[in-house]
Amino acid sequence: MWFSPPKNIKTLIDEQYRILDDAHTKLSKIWVDDIVLSFGWWTSLLLTITPWLLWFIFRNKESKTRLLLGGLWAILISTWLDYVGVTMGLWRYYNKLIPLMPDYISWDFALMPVTVMFFLQIKPKANPFIKALIFASMTAFLAEPLFLRLGYYKYPGWNPLSSFPFFIVIYLIAHYLVNSKATKPLK
Repeated sequence: MWFSPPKNIKTLIDEQYRILDDAHTKLSKIWVDDIVLSFGWWTSLLLTITPWLLWFIFRNKESKTRLLLGGLWAILISTWLDYVGVTMGLWRYYNKLIPLMPDYISWDFALMPVTVMFFLQIKPKANPFIKALIFASMTAFLAEPLFLRLGYYKYPGWNPLSSFPFFIVIYLIAHYLVNSKATKPLK
């Protein structure tokens, strides 16, 4: 085949996939034996459900769809960045809800998007750069160190200061999406 690498390259790649498959099998066993239904697992479940319940109660109903667009952006980018970070060995998680994903579902699918949506909703006319700085500061310098201290994850090759510019960009893009001409501005 024209697009297929030579057989020796395929063999080397298959070998590495077998190592990855074995690691995933071992991690899944650890999850079943030691993580699921543990205190950390229950708090992760609570951290996944509670933000969405709060958002459902306190959301601006008129701006729901636009806010969800900003939240969806936060989910997509934080999940992708988490995947990259875990794959590169920059951080690792210890209390996962399900063993199939390398990211922390509570953060990527609940805490991050709901926090972004609340920031977008509160004072929508305020300077987005100031809001981005506040969001990034709270997330990088309060939330991340708290979760590190509580043992939810470890940073072998990262630090909260490195996260700061990413959080600024995530918020600013969410702000742009929510306030773009393609949607009505927030009220």
